[in-house]
Amino acid sequence: MSSEQPLTLLSPRVLLPFMLVTLIWGSTWIVITGQLGVVPPSWSVTYRFAVAAIAMFAFAAMRRESLLLAPRAMLFALVLGIAQFSFNFNFVYRAEQHITSGLVAVLFALLIVPNTLLGRAFLKTPLEARFLAGAGIAIVGVGLMILHEYRAAAVGAGEVLLGTALTLAGVMSASTANVMQGTRLARAQSMVVMIAWAMLFGALADGSYAWITTGPPVIEPTATYIGGVLYLGVIASAVTFPLYFNIIRAVGPGQAAWSSVLIPIIAMGFSTAFEGYRWATLSIAGGIVALVGLVIAVAKRPERPSVSGNMVSVPVDPES
Repeated sequence: MSSEQPLTLLSPRVLLPFMLVTLIWGSTWIVITGQLGVVPPSWSVTYRFAVAAIAMFAFAAMRRESLLLAPRAMLFALVLGIAQFSFNFNFVYRAEQHITSGLVAVLFALLIVPNTLLGRAFLKTPLEARFLAGAGIAIVGVGLMILHEYRAAAVGAGEVLLGTALTLAGVMSASTANVMQGTRLARAQSMVVMIAWAMLFGALADGSYAWITTGPPVIEPTATYIGGVLYLGVIASAVTFPLYFNIIRAVGPGQAAWSSVLIPIIAMGFSTAFEGYRWATLSIAGGIVALVGLVIAVAKRPERPSVSGNMVSVPVDPES
C-alpha cells in the first residue's frame, strides 16, 4: 500500500486553479493601465479592494460562515491586508508612473526568489535540486525580458531606478503576505473570511493613504474605468486570491510563485492581441528560457522500483 504523494503544480487540484489565476492576473496589466490618469493610483487601489471585500463578505454570508475572527486572527488579517492589499498594490501602481507596465510585470517575476527563501526559512518548505535549477534558469530568462523592457522603456536612469525600487518593494510586500498564508494560524481560519477581513483592512489603509496624500475621493464616471474596477475587484481579486492562497497552502510559496514568472509572458500575449505589441528577440528568448526552467522545476522524477529480497515492487502513483 503506497503512501500519498505530496502535491505539486502538476497535481490536477493544483494545476487547474494555478492556470486560471495565472491567466486572469496576466490580463490585469492592461486593465491597470486604464486605471491610471484621472484617478490617483491610491484611490484606484482603494476602490478595487473595497469591491473585493464586499464580494468576499457576500460569498462568506452565502456559505453561512461566521464573519467574526478571534482577536489574534483579526490582527493577523490586519497585517496580511496591509502587506498584500495596501503596500503591494500601491507600490506597483506607483511604479507604473515611472516605468512601463511591461517592465513592472517582468520585475515582479522575481517574486519566486523571496518566496522560495522565506518559505524555506519560516515554513521549512523542502527544496529539491531540480526546483532550484529550474528557478535559476527561469531567472536568467526573466533577466533577458527585463533587459528588453529596459531598452524599450526610453526613460531616464533615475526613473528606471525609482520604478524598479518601487516594484521590488511591492515584491517583498507580496512575498511577506504569501508566506503568512502558509502558517498554522492562517490554515486554522476560514480562507474566505480571513481574506474578506484582510481586503477590508487593506482598502481602509489604501483609502486613508489616498486621502492624506491626494485629497478626497476622485472617480472617473466612464464605462472603461468602472468596468476595470469591477473586473479587478471581483474577478482579479475576490476570485483569484482565495485560489492562489490555497495553492500556497498546498505546495508552498516557492512553487506558487511560478505564476509570477508566467504572468509577464501572458501579459505580453494580451498586449500583442490588443495593443499591437511586437515581440523582440530578447523577449522571445527570455520567455522560452523561463518556460524551460518551469518544466525542469516541476517535472516529476521517474519512480524507481524498490527491491525487497527477491521481489520487486513498483510504487503506484495515487493520482494516475
